[in-house]
Amino acid sequence: MLTSYAQKGCSSRVEMRLLVNGASLPIAQMGPDFLLMDKAGNHPACEATIVFSVDDSGRNWVVRLPEGMTEGQERVAIARI
Repeated sequence: MLTSYAQKGCSSRVEMRLLVNGASLPIAQMGPDFLLMDKAGNHPACEATIVFSVDDSGRNWVVRLPEGMTEGQERVAIARI
């Protein structure tokens, strides 16, 4: 008889945020040249920082928002600096 063992999974805690003009906004998804925002604010074209963390490890990098963002906008263009 074969015995089946249940595998206990482990989920990582992932957080993505956009720091722009003093605001910290949650990012829903990230692509190579865009962000999908949970909540966007009104910001002109500017530099911003993406904060990406998995469990206790994190990374930050600066991007440019070439078109800025508008409140209620879901997709926000980003460009590498």
